[in-house]
Amino acid sequence: MISTQNAIVVTGHRVISLIILFNGMNMKSDILVKYAGLFCVFFQRSRMKALRRQSRSGFSGIVLPNCSEMTQSGEIYLDCQDQSLTSIPMASTWSRVPNHLLLARNQIKALRSGSFLGYERLSSLDLQQNQISQVEEDAFQGLTHLTTLLLQHNQLRTLSEEALIPMPNLHYLRLYDNPWKCFCPMESLIRTLQVPSNRNLGNHAKCAEPVSLKDRKLKQINSDLLCEEFGKNVNVTQTVEPNPIRGKLDATALCHTYLFPVTWMDCRNRGLTEVPSGIPDNVVRVDLSLNKIHHLKPRDFQGAKSLRILNLSSNDMQRIDTGSLSGLLHLQELDLSSNQLHFVQYGVLEDLYFLSKLKLGGNPWMCDYNIHYMVYWLRLHPGVKYSSLLCQSPLQYIGERVEDYVHSYNRDCPKDRQLSKPDQNQRDAELWDSPMELQGAVEEEELEPSHLRAPQKYQIFRLA
Repeated sequence: MISTQNAIVVTGHRVISLIILFNGMNMKSDILVKYAGLFCVFFQRSRMKALRRQSRSGFSGIVLPNCSEMTQSGEIYLDCQDQSLTSIPMASTWSRVPNHLLLARNQIKALRSGSFLGYERLSSLDLQQNQISQVEEDAFQGLTHLTTLLLQHNQLRTLSEEALIPMPNLHYLRLYDNPWKCFCPMESLIRTLQVPSNRNLGNHAKCAEPVSLKDRKLKQINSDLLCEEFGKNVNVTQTVEPNPIRGKLDATALCHTYLFPVTWMDCRNRGLTEVPSGIPDNVVRVDLSLNKIHHLKPRDFQGAKSLRILNLSSNDMQRIDTGSLSGLLHLQELDLSSNQLHFVQYGVLEDLYFLSKLKLGGNPWMCDYNIHYMVYWLRLHPGVKYSSLLCQSPLQYIGERVEDYVHSYNRDCPKDRQLSKPDQNQRDAELWDSPMELQGAVEEEELEPSHLRAPQKYQIFRLA
């Protein structure tokens, strides 16, 4: 009877019914244990085979990943980012077949053949920031509707053109920040990337090896050289296109680009000293915080037509030039907090017609005449929510609200210096040129910026 109990423990609940059945047949205990043991072995082997089949198609383990299924604009998004996944979850795991599969920031090292069977409806696949070093030729089998594939920030050294064949509608392929070995196995892929119609495939991807091609873009190297047997006296770089004149850093090569919940770029803590160029026109949000961008220059965000949210906090920023935010007609949120701004230049905010939130805290705002422009602009845009706009200098205004300072500045201005209407019959030229009249005119001009001032009833004309 002890052996029977042990058999029950070993085989678990799945063999209890079998043991009861055999007991009903009055079988001896030793025979019962034998049959129970054989069933246990059979069950364990079957279970291991099933697990191996699951591992081959992607998902290993019996614990389901904690992913989120969401619908946006009629499209189904499956968000499996930051889940420590080591392989692709099986499509049958989900209640609905997704259109967009987000697998960024996991621990996937290889894409096996048939990894995406069952995901035939996918139009975008985000695999960036994993540890992918191997992609088998049939890994993307069945993805005939895929238009966007993100493989940047991985460990890919080589990739065959054959891997792209199952995706005839692929329009956007990101491969940068991978240690590409530009040798013969890469020839077919590089030729494919260099086809003029594939202008959005593999942009910014660069060779890591050999040394003669290091940091050359895959789209620019001479693919005819990759499979040749070079002698010692052959200089590979002689036939390679020269590097272009170094300009601003490119945003797509430096920042992580995400597609969900909106298209946005994460450029945080990249050591940037200027705003990178090439921000795509469909990007809705850009985070440039925690960098060293001390100075915003005109046309820094030229082309970022769709930008809604811009974070420039914690950059030790000291100056924002007029025109640096021009073109951001749809910007809704702007974060300038935790910088070194004393004031905002006149005209900086003029294009921000739809701004609704402005973060200003953590700046050493100086309460002098230069601060007036921002206060007047905020008065004219009452729908903009802002806070932490406090004087930090000079000493007598520290801690005072900047709005209160500007109000007291205008209140203390002498009212009796304003021009009064002269007598119709008065023609005394000396009165018009008197120091008191000239001083009154100058002070009235300096009360507010010209575009905010009400029309004057009288003007002084001095004719030579």
